[in-house]
Amino acid sequence: MQQIHPDDVIWRNARLATMAPDVPAPYGLKEQHALVVRGHTILAAIPESDIPAGHPRCVDPQGRLVTPGLIDCHTHLVFGGDRAAEWEQRLNGVSYQTISAQGGGINATVTATRSSSAETLLQLAQQRLQRLMNEGVTTVEIKSGYGLNPEAEEKMLQVARQLSLNNPIDISPTLLAAHAVPTEYRQDPDAYLTLVCEQILPTLWQKELYEAVDVFCENVGFTPSQTERLFKAATALGIPVKGHVEQLSNQGGAALVSQYKGLSADHIEYLDDAGVQAMAESGTVAVLLPGAFYFLQERQRPPVERLRKQGVPMAVATDYNPGTSPFASLHLAMNMACVQFGLTPEEAWAGVTRHAAQALGRGATHGQLRAGFVADFIVWDARHPVEMVYEPGRNPLYQRIFRGEAV
Repeated sequence: MQQIHPDDVIWRNARLATMAPDVPAPYGLKEQHALVVRGHTILAAIPESDIPAGHPRCVDPQGRLVTPGLIDCHTHLVFGGDRAAEWEQRLNGVSYQTISAQGGGINATVTATRSSSAETLLQLAQQRLQRLMNEGVTTVEIKSGYGLNPEAEEKMLQVARQLSLNNPIDISPTLLAAHAVPTEYRQDPDAYLTLVCEQILPTLWQKELYEAVDVFCENVGFTPSQTERLFKAATALGIPVKGHVEQLSNQGGAALVSQYKGLSADHIEYLDDAGVQAMAESGTVAVLLPGAFYFLQERQRPPVERLRKQGVPMAVATDYNPGTSPFASLHLAMNMACVQFGLTPEEAWAGVTRHAAQALGRGATHGQLRAGFVADFIVWDARHPVEMVYEPGRNPLYQRIFRGEAV
């Protein structure tokens, strides 16, 4: 360990749940340890007995729990309008086909997003983002995908950039222009994919507006061959890929994401053994989205036990969006992942820290309390990490530290 300087901040008298896999205790718990922070970075976790006598900059959380900042690695946070009336229609027995024919479904959100100003989208997204930050989220992924044309996709990503500038949070923007086929291309989806691959993708990448490319590979989305065409275009530019796959049917999307060394395969309710094996070999993270599973009243659960046996890292995220998962609560997603999918509370915590970081390409810098990692952490008015999973309606957040600064 480097020598401790007088300017380093030492967070002492805390219970550290480091979430480091090399710490044998559950949750990587370290008792009687202190966290040493230098600038934006964690210098070390040291025993209390090693704190230099008379160190001038000590913070005392009075025995509270300290964990890494939470990471929500799959959201659709920027959009216009809402779909509450449509949800009510569904519960009153109106079919999705009828709602869609009336201009509802994803196209309703596309229409609302296209017609909303950037200022309006920013105001709405800020409210949603604040709810996540209030729960201890310090890193969040935000997808485009409700614009489906060059101008509106750029508008969404510019809003995500502005959110990053306005808030003490790390935002990972993702291009999801291949979310659905817009109405104007309904008769020629391949022509829309050409627009995505040849214009939207390279232009917005050149403007540094996103970090990865996503796609909805599904029988109501894009085919595996169309998905591979998108992945080839992204890979040619050195852009990481990920995918919404195996949510409603098994299209082999997870294996395709794995073939291109994708960051994550998300949803994966219909994932088969071949897909699990492919993910295990490529290191692709399985992102579980129990909010959508609950809201859509699905019955097919992701193959958690097979993922566990093959050592596939499992992340958990909110999937916050207006149509299928209107839940801006990562605590609730953790609870749902345990109750509905069979994760243990410790797996749920790994899913919103180190595995979520891995799903965003930040596995070497985020999601653990260890030397060299970014100093994003939370002080909870709690004794044990299970408390946030067990009772999602109670938020024991005491202090939120982002890049070493209490905010």
